[in-house]
Amino acid sequence: MGIQDIIEGKKQWRTHVARVKTLPPDYQIVYKEMQKYLFKVGPIDLADGPLLPGIVDFFEEGAAAGKGVVQLIGTDVAAFCDDLVKDSRTYADVYQESIIGKPGTDDR
Repeated sequence: MGIQDIIEGKKQWRTHVARVKTLPPDYQIVYKEMQKYLFKVGPIDLADGPLLPGIVDFFEEGAAAGKGVVQLIGTDVAAFCDDLVKDSRTYADVYQESIIGKPGTDDR
């Protein structure tokens, strides 16, 4: 990764954060909770992937339609996030594999 890639990544992140700040306050609170949760258990490519920008897109559409954030995702933020990443390789998967060995192998 070169310096240009790092600079471009920072620009994209700043643009992303600016979009989040334009959301209604309740959406911002939920987004930040989702972000925290996903950084703990989310997919390995979270920072570079389309998930976080996709959530902002979804929230912008919901806010524009006049819906409350709870109407969009329900009351269980973790369950909503888990559903988003259910088919993605997560850090929890990597950790689990490091403890028990690679899938399909028998370390006994």
